[in-house]
Amino acid sequence: MSPVSDREFTLRFLAAPTDATNLGGDVRGGRLLSWIDKAAYACAATWSGGYAVTAYFGNITFTRGIEPGDIVEVTATLIHTGTSSMHIQCTVRSAAPHTGVFTVASECLVIFVAMGEDRRPRPVPQWVPATDADRAAQEYATTRIPVRRAIEDAMAGMTYSEAGTAPRSQTRFLAAPTDVNWGGNAHGGRVMEWMDESAYLNAARWCGGRCVSAYVGGIRFYAPIHIGDVVELDARLIHTGKQTMHVSVHVRAGAPHTGEMRDCAHSLTIVAAVDEQGDATAVRRWVPVSDEDRALDAHARELMAIRAALPRRPEWLTATP
Repeated sequence: MSPVSDREFTLRFLAAPTDATNLGGDVRGGRLLSWIDKAAYACAATWSGGYAVTAYFGNITFTRGIEPGDIVEVTATLIHTGTSSMHIQCTVRSAAPHTGVFTVASECLVIFVAMGEDRRPRPVPQWVPATDADRAAQEYATTRIPVRRAIEDAMAGMTYSEAGTAPRSQTRFLAAPTDVNWGGNAHGGRVMEWMDESAYLNAARWCGGRCVSAYVGGIRFYAPIHIGDVVELDARLIHTGKQTMHVSVHVRAGAPHTGEMRDCAHSLTIVAAVDEQGDATAVRRWVPVSDEDRALDAHARELMAIRAALPRRPEWLTATP
């Protein structure tokens, strides 16, 4: 069995002004996802002894903001292994430099898949829990599997077409060399930043004011995005709560000279409207018009019900050091 140090990795750094959103001053949710992806990759690569790719991000909560200048710790801990997959629990904590008191800002479960030189999944060393805490963590990971599959099946079964009348926001650009990961494609964390920005744009247009990411669920990666590809993001509002907007984001990409686009990623982000003090504020209700609108609105409600069945996270996974 590998020692604990082989299954846990922590990044520590200062949040920079360039990490903040234009509105509100706090670090944007997409940047947190990028940090998490980097820490989880380091954990997965260390455990598997080679290259690994992001396969799934799930149940990502943003409990509070991080200010530029804060000390940030991102801890990634392996809690379960499959044949080629590694389930990694990630926690983001931050503290003001003058206090040094760290509190949790975000947490989620990430799944990486080890890849061989042929870019096909390869086996990983199996992790065997050694303590009661280890066994509780592994049980947490394994009991989430059927819930995750239910979410994936629900998301895969929906149709997004021109028959929908909901507000949409579309962006298009080229994947730049600065977006590259260690495998030569666009970094998974960068793709998640794009999705977060796309969801923000859609939500901000609807609420007409400030808003922040509150939750991201069911991020799936279907195909890599190559450097130089044309990238398209299509964000669509599918449901509104009293203070929240549920935004579905699809990512497609393709070579500029062919015009052929492939599905690359999909996510659902819940964005909360906030006032000048950062407190949640009311959102005008979106009323579905077409059959597709009503189906997607019901889909958002279904996902909320499925997420309510998620197992409770073991306390030690998020305990402040």
